[in-house]
Amino acid sequence: MKSQLLKALAVGILMLGCCKVQAADSTLIHNPMLWADCPDPDVIRVGDTFYLVSTTMHLMPGAPVMASKDLKNWETVGYIFDRLTDSPKYDLQEGTVYGRGQWATSLKYHDGRFWALLAPNEGGPMGDTYIFTAPKAEGPWTIHSRLRHFHDATLFFDDDGTPYVFFGTGEMCQLTRDLKGVVEGSLRHYFQREADERGLLEGTRVIKHNGTYYALLISHVYAPGRHRREVCYRTKDLNGKWEKNVVLESDFGGFSYLAQGTIVDTEEGDWYGIMFQDRGGVGRVLTLSPVRWIDGWPMLGDERGKVPDVMRPYRSGQPAREIVCSDDFSLPLQPEEGGGRLGLHWQWNHNPVNTAWSLTERPGWLRLKTSRVVGNLYLAPNTLTQRMFGPTCSGVVRIDYSRMKDGDEAGFTAFNGDSGVLTIMRNGKKFTLEMSEQSVKLTDREKDVTEVRRKAVESVALPAKPAIVYLRIDGDFQPGHNDAANFYYSLDGDHWTQIGTRNYRCVFDYRRFFMGSKFAIFNYATKKTGGYIDIDEFIKK
Repeated sequence: MKSQLLKALAVGILMLGCCKVQAADSTLIHNPMLWADCPDPDVIRVGDTFYLVSTTMHLMPGAPVMASKDLKNWETVGYIFDRLTDSPKYDLQEGTVYGRGQWATSLKYHDGRFWALLAPNEGGPMGDTYIFTAPKAEGPWTIHSRLRHFHDATLFFDDDGTPYVFFGTGEMCQLTRDLKGVVEGSLRHYFQREADERGLLEGTRVIKHNGTYYALLISHVYAPGRHRREVCYRTKDLNGKWEKNVVLESDFGGFSYLAQGTIVDTEEGDWYGIMFQDRGGVGRVLTLSPVRWIDGWPMLGDERGKVPDVMRPYRSGQPAREIVCSDDFSLPLQPEEGGGRLGLHWQWNHNPVNTAWSLTERPGWLRLKTSRVVGNLYLAPNTLTQRMFGPTCSGVVRIDYSRMKDGDEAGFTAFNGDSGVLTIMRNGKKFTLEMSEQSVKLTDREKDVTEVRRKAVESVALPAKPAIVYLRIDGDFQPGHNDAANFYYSLDGDHWTQIGTRNYRCVFDYRRFFMGSKFAIFNYATKKTGGYIDIDEFIKK
């Protein structure tokens, strides 16, 4: 059936013209470098490999580490943690952590080890800073220490090994050599915000080059005629005066001005800048720019100071790699892993219930079991996600729903604070497929789910036997196409029927999820637990 699913997807792509790639494009980097939700990047180079870490907030495992040899082909090689356990909110109990969790992780390599610093965007102990360490980027990572909260912070090791944290809007402090405390009296502002900088300067990244320290920050400028931009402060003495310059002020690709990220060098001494740009429903995407050192300043962009449309990869001939992947759920398993091991391209919505999923109970299939009675999708445990991506994308799943119980709801969704949802529902002995529009309301502080508005748009009956359905979601994130998602189903994998809202608009909302839309597979119980679905394959295109 897996080959049939591939055929079915190919038919759908030909019908819609999704994801067309010209052969001539394959050797170049077309900005956005990563047209998917990868905000708050930090990038380092160790030897011949670039490593990138990004924010994924409430998704688990968290703090994905991606690797590339050429700055074009990226793959996820590990995560800094499997789950967070400071509160039952991470388990979708007693509240949620939508839009919270892991933020703006800083990645460093020092004395033969990788180091990562992150601080969840929370108050109280849940917001305390974590410092993790690992012998290699792939892990295993362990918690080294916990410190007070540092907002959008970067860890920095000076040439003599002295560790510092730069954070907030122009704040810094020195850490103890063991990275387990703050040196008393070292907390200070290294610059004061200027009058025209009315918003925060945040997302700090610090590097040292030719004896000069450089702090890169995003500036949210709200003055008339001014735009979001990347600014840089520099000094030769950490205790001295810092100078300031704007190093990037560029719109790109029909979207707004972009900033926040870092710069990284190559083995040959060239430099590149990686910055993110807000792009609506797909999320915040990554762009690649050359860095030109002018009068000692790292100026990003081409000769006009703009993000270029096209760049050559740093190296040629590297194998194709992606961070969003198809999956037939038949990865080799290690005996000690029990229920199996999911590919690193998957993330759960909040902490998973590990007893409620399996790759081994039906080999070659992913089994999702109900484990908790809940009232809606936004409180459902074990919702499994991957990023939607641009310029266009398509995702297909083949689901066996024969073992669902009365009241169970399962399916496939373009998942966000506002979601377009394909739901298989069992009522008694009857099965129905519904396309609905769902929107969640959350409290600002606790992120409690207070309401889920559900508008049923269209529904069709499904057969009890054979209880197999193919579900497909197509996304279109091209400029001017309104971040549209469309929904389809098939009973045989050959003939597709569109269902529900045409051109459903995917929305980015910083007050709720604060992330781009995700392909998501779900299964939850509304009456009693014990049911399950089996997923044969996920195919992306």
